[in-house]
Amino acid sequence: MELIQSFSVDHTLIIPGIFLSREDKVAGGTVTTYDIRLKKPNREPVIDVAAMHSLEHIIATFLRNDPDWKDEIIYWGPMGCLTGFYLILKGSRSPEEIYDLILRAFRSVDEAQKVPGATAKNCGHYLMHNLNMAKWYAAEFASYLEDNAKNPEIFEYPRAQRLVTDDGQQFYDS
Repeated sequence: MELIQSFSVDHTLIIPGIFLSREDKVAGGTVTTYDIRLKKPNREPVIDVAAMHSLEHIIATFLRNDPDWKDEIIYWGPMGCLTGFYLILKGSRSPEEIYDLILRAFRSVDEAQKVPGATAKNCGHYLMHNLNMAKWYAAEFASYLEDNAKNPEIFEYPRAQRLVTDDGQQFYDS
């Protein structure tokens, strides 16, 4: 089986940032998936599950209500490894072009007085939220983005090395 694109990224080299994960051609245009990485995989503790859940609710609500972007938002959700989020947008933009949107989204968490949709009627696990920790993680990531805005490494994925034999056979690193 062919290794999927997101596993071809060398996770030992990923740093926090905003990365273009993939672009897919669909009927009517392009859909782009972004990796919004808050933590260094396998080197930093992951995001607390309850805080991750709260960040998902707060930022999804922010994105789907932003007057300039709401019609472009397809999906916002957590990565299974709990080191970041995926954002899927209509169209094709560079990570640098969505920097301000992501920064504003994470800065907006500080203004939240409660987690939107955190009721038994609206959420599959409404008791699993932590607003205070969500605010802490959001502030940490927003500050990091601001401090590194001119660092091109926060916008460009490191790629795993692929050894290729003379006959074209690929060997994948683990």
